[in-house]
Amino acid sequence: MTPGRPVPPPLGKHLTLGDADSRPAGEGVPTLAAAYGATSPGSGLVPLTVARRAPKPDDVEIEIEFCGLCHSDVHSTRGEWGMRNYPLVPGHEIVGRVRRVGSAIHDFAPGDRVGVGCLVDSCGECESCLEGLEQYCERGNVGTYGAKDARNGDSITQGGYSTSVVVDRRFVLRIPESLDPAEAAPLLCAGITTYSPLRYFDVEEGDVVGIVGLGGLGHMAVKLAKAMGAHVVVFTTSEAKVEAARGLGADGVILSTDSDAMEGAERTVDLIIDTVAAPHDLDPYFRTLRLDGALFQLGLPPTDMPPVKPGSLMRRRLAYVGSSIGGIAETQEMLDFCAEHGVASDIEIVTADQLNDAYDRMVAGDVKYRFVLDTKTLHTPSEKADA
Repeated sequence: MTPGRPVPPPLGKHLTLGDADSRPAGEGVPTLAAAYGATSPGSGLVPLTVARRAPKPDDVEIEIEFCGLCHSDVHSTRGEWGMRNYPLVPGHEIVGRVRRVGSAIHDFAPGDRVGVGCLVDSCGECESCLEGLEQYCERGNVGTYGAKDARNGDSITQGGYSTSVVVDRRFVLRIPESLDPAEAAPLLCAGITTYSPLRYFDVEEGDVVGIVGLGGLGHMAVKLAKAMGAHVVVFTTSEAKVEAARGLGADGVILSTDSDAMEGAERTVDLIIDTVAAPHDLDPYFRTLRLDGALFQLGLPPTDMPPVKPGSLMRRRLAYVGSSIGGIAETQEMLDFCAEHGVASDIEIVTADQLNDAYDRMVAGDVKYRFVLDTKTLHTPSEKADA
């Protein structure tokens, strides 16, 4: 396990913001797409129609087949992370087929299966972008939904709960045909979010990886760490998840409420991936780490966590680290890795009219382990766009 393994190089040169005005206005005409989204924090998800721009020379138009549901979609549409621009169509785990491409594109063709994750643009010029770390763009990246798109007239991006989307080719990913397209959708968020820290620490055979929490992120972390050859231990507060963790491939399961079991795990783990999005004390988990171990925080609680005690880190030169999704090249690497090792998300497919129930079930933790929208169940778009 070697901290700081470099990411793959960027996949291609980015246009600079100054290039936006010099690009042709579009090839063909905009299209209307059927969608589901929110019109206010309390509206729930309702049928909408969104306008998709005509593809520019570097654009790819995608006919969406499936879109994963992420817990951040719930927070965003319900205004729990601050007010957003409405109407808002969520969805950043998009899988579909290329419908048409811009005149400058030679590496994608109609019919290719592709995906779009959490990002659709970044500045392309800062140090982070030049290193293939678009998720840490120093000027601010452009999210797949709810973000101002500077290259396209400051329009607000609309996500994948829709029948189509148009995206700059540099943010379009190839979905290996060996992956089930519905099961591949959550890889574009939950998959890369857990793959990136595992890769950063160069997890390999013989390493012991601990996973805190067994939800959408946690179940992917188990599968990916096992595929990398690690010995995987799941920490959970729920006895009901013990067998589920073993079924996913975990080598060991520890009830974090069992003080004897936690004491027995002290100094046995190299790396911990913490996926819990509720405030919790980290000190018991730090005690399970070996010298030079690290705890990666992926779960984002809505309120402050109990403070980290410096002494907990100093005793064994431990690291407490945060991580956010992954760059485009690293996401492609993750997809190829999953295809090679047969890794995919455990999903439940939902129809458009089940979306609001699915949101309530996500909040209640009633899903194993990700919902995925079948976009064939969306309505026919109206003659006028809502967004």
